[in-house]
Amino acid sequence: MRSSFYWLGATLALLAELGSLAALAFWGFTLPSAGVTRVLLGVGLPVAAALLWGLFAAPRAVVRITALVAVTKVVVQGGAVAALAVAGQPWLAVALGLAAAIGQLLTATLSPPAAGPTRSGRGPRRAGGSPTG
Repeated sequence: MRSSFYWLGATLALLAELGSLAALAFWGFTLPSAGVTRVLLGVGLPVAAALLWGLFAAPRAVVRITALVAVTKVVVQGGAVAALAVAGQPWLAVALGLAAAIGQLLTATLSPPAAGPTRSGRGPRRAGGSPTG
């Protein structure tokens, strides 16, 4: 049962991460400014957010410092929630904020399920090991 909740949390977290990128793009493209500015922000904000996430918050992040993980998640997802609210989408902002919070809560408090045996019944392969041995 715990693994079901973990995977529910992981799914919510992923959807919230993707929703955050979409929210930042939506906000950038709907700004009441010149077309070039809207395109730059609509494309640039999600790209910058994805780069920050990949550097600091992804499971296989380049830089793995706990404080930077937390700050990156708050900045990206909090900024996306704020962007939706400012863009006149308060219900989407609430939904995104709840999905992000619940996803993070479930994945942080529950441990991922252990890797089970593979089809061959020998368990997971080790890095660099041969599939037959």
